[in-house]
Amino acid sequence: MKKSLLLIYTVLVYVSALAQVQLEWKSEYLGKSGYRLMEGEKSQPVGDSKGSASVHQATVNIPLFMRLDERQRPTLWSIGAQGVYSNLDNQNFTEPLVIDEILNVGISLNHMRPISPRWSMLATVGAGVYMPSSKLSLLNRKNLLGMAGGVFIYHLRPNLDLGAGLALNNSFGAPMVLPAVYLNWRTGGSFKVNIALMDGLDMSVKYDAHKNISLSVVGEMNGQMALLEQDGKDKIFSHLYIVTGLRPEIKLGKNLSIPITVGINAFRPAEMTDRSIKSMFVNKGYYFQTSPYASAGFKLKI
Repeated sequence: MKKSLLLIYTVLVYVSALAQVQLEWKSEYLGKSGYRLMEGEKSQPVGDSKGSASVHQATVNIPLFMRLDERQRPTLWSIGAQGVYSNLDNQNFTEPLVIDEILNVGISLNHMRPISPRWSMLATVGAGVYMPSSKLSLLNRKNLLGMAGGVFIYHLRPNLDLGAGLALNNSFGAPMVLPAVYLNWRTGGSFKVNIALMDGLDMSVKYDAHKNISLSVVGEMNGQMALLEQDGKDKIFSHLYIVTGLRPEIKLGKNLSIPITVGINAFRPAEMTDRSIKSMFVNKGYYFQTSPYASAGFKLKI
């Protein structure tokens, strides 16, 4: 897979139209698998290198102001914050191809508003810390990333929103403008289908088996990154994973739910690259093979 597909950075945050504080916690485990080098169409193992990973993340969204228009579309200001800690259990590596920890902490100010009967605008500005260690005493300016973005969203159908825009960040040192894409499609009925491309990729087919229990087949893509210096050069370590599985979700009242997912980690790219735009166009990449996957957490609305 081309490097441009491996380096994906979160620049836009989905803004919920619910005027409630939302808290979410999720812990994920990605099982042990071999580490390989992909170059062009060929793939080969990197010695006896292997590894697993655990990821723990907390997210909070706090609405500051919300007003609905006559079409029930929101004008909304909110603050979003997220913290993610990844522990990578790497084994039998003889070269510094991977790191053992990733800490990502970010905060953003988000704004969404309708601008016509068919169009809305979503904008965000924020900053984050992207470290190869959980020790905040090691924080330096090279671990900091600023970001801003705007997307124009077209409400094609009542259940389908498409959008495109631009995102500005300093992932490669100097500020760069990159394209941003927005997609949100959902259906109703006994089986509810949802596909969202916003701060990652989320796909699900959900069946409400009981008023307090639902069952979903899900597919997701998530990831973290660290900005660091290695051998006197600025580097980016990216860690992505594509997972699919079965997710029962238990609702405890109106505001609390507990999702549990069991499945497979289909593909887990993890690699060190130069912090330059050229690295996006190198036809070479490293990844961990397919492995078991499990996650659990909670979602709370206050």
